[in-house]
Amino acid sequence: MSRHIEAPSDVVWCLLTDLDAWPRWGPTVAGADLDAAQLQAGATGRVWTPVGVPLPFTITEFDPGRTWAWRVAGVPATRHGVEPDGAGCRAWMSAPTWAPAYLPVLAVALRRIEAMATG
Repeated sequence: MSRHIEAPSDVVWCLLTDLDAWPRWGPTVAGADLDAAQLQAGATGRVWTPVGVPLPFTITEFDPGRTWAWRVAGVPATRHGVEPDGAGCRAWMSAPTWAPAYLPVLAVALRRIEAMATG
């Protein structure tokens, strides 16, 4: 799932990787913290669900300025990315093939990111 956003890719990348921003665009995220100094491959932390349950996560893929993916509670979760696209960028997210019901959540997240990046 992707969305063209009329904002520079580095602005969108900052939103995708700023743990303080995650609850503002992620409908299933109430908060997050990181054990490392920065988001990178192998970094671990916790993400809080809207009902207050903290779940451990590990960053499994990280290409600075481009894409990152994670496992939450040991389960492969979403991938996130951004690519320059004309006068803006294309932000995208994907869910594991076994989680198609999560696609509407990703659509909401992309709309929120667009509003944050262009607002």
